[in-house]
Amino acid sequence: MMLVSAISAYDDTQLSYARSLGQDSRILCSPNITLGINFLIMAARLLRSIAPFADVEILEQHFKEKPEVSGTAKKIAESLSLDAEKITSLRLGGIVGHHEVIFGFPFQTVRLTHDSIRREAFGTGAAFALNELASCDKGFYTFDDLLMKKLRAQLAIA
Repeated sequence: MMLVSAISAYDDTQLSYARSLGQDSRILCSPNITLGINFLIMAARLLRSIAPFADVEILEQHFKEKPEVSGTAKKIAESLSLDAEKITSLRLGGIVGHHEVIFGFPFQTVRLTHDSIRREAFGTGAAFALNELASCDKGFYTFDDLLMKKLRAQLAIA
C-alpha cells in the first residue's frame, strides 16, 4: 500500500503519525505535489547554498478569492531560511498558482519560476510520486527524497 499526501501545513502530530505509517507501507508527505514546485525548491536551496550573500525575495500569485499567503510560498521561505516579510502576495483574476524565487546578485538577477496553469498539474505530480514510491522500500518519504533519487541516477550516468 502507498499513500501520497500533499498539504502545506502539516503539524508535528500529523507528520509523526505519517512517519509511523511508514513502518508498514510507503508514505509520501509533501507541502506541494507539483513536480515543478518541488524542483524549484531544490534548485533554490542549491543556489542559496552557493550564494548565501544574494538578496532573495519570493513572489506568489493566486486567484483573487484566496485570502491567505500561499502555504507553498511559506514553505519555500522556510526552506531558504527567509522571514515571511520576504514574501510578496498578489491576488488577481483566476491564476491557479505562480511562485517565483528571485535572487539579486551584483550585476545579475536569477529568477526561478513555476506556474500551475491548470489543476491537472497536481495530478501529474501525484502520479509521479506514486510511480516512484512503487520502487521504494517501506518507509516515510518526501518529494525531495524522490527527486534526489532521480538526480543521483542522472549523475551516475554523467
